[in-house]
Amino acid sequence: AIPVALFAFTGEGDAENSFRGSRPPEGIELPELALPDQDGHVLRTGDLRGKVALVTFLDTQCEASCPLIASAMADGLDRLTAAEREGVVALAISVDPAEDTAASVRRFLARHGAEDALRYLVAPETELRPLWETFGVAASVDTGIDDLHSAPVRIYNPSGVWAATLHAGADLTPQSLAHDVRVALSS
Repeated sequence: AIPVALFAFTGEGDAENSFRGSRPPEGIELPELALPDQDGHVLRTGDLRGKVALVTFLDTQCEASCPLIASAMADGLDRLTAAEREGVVALAISVDPAEDTAASVRRFLARHGAEDALRYLVAPETELRPLWETFGVAASVDTGIDDLHSAPVRIYNPSGVWAATLHAGADLTPQSLAHDVRVALSS
């Protein structure tokens, strides 16, 4: 598990080549995964090699942060050029797989303008639980409350190394997301 308390804001967020999101400890790589998305297509970590990966954790029943995160990610990706967008994959990993059905995921993504932006990964809890633990996130299935779960947006550079984290209500905006994706693309 990744200790959440290790994040530190660098204070360098306005510099053109610095991340606006908080910086994690160095050298943490995207864990191995192989999960189906809302359309049944399996996404593997290897599919992300050479691309910036945006990873967040959502619950389609959440009415607090999840709608903001999905919208901000979609809007942030829309700010990228077509060439930049080709180098990015945005993922949402379910934290409530019993309720996150293919139909509820499609409705959620459409409602928040993210149907063409996010691949929403859902699998049985037994497959997701080890990932939640590896990522160090709290799942809403464990809290029993759809709005109570971890939902950072982690940015992994094209080498698969965790580069920055944006948080809803703090530093996650479409502008910051687009900025940090560009910094990650240039690394």
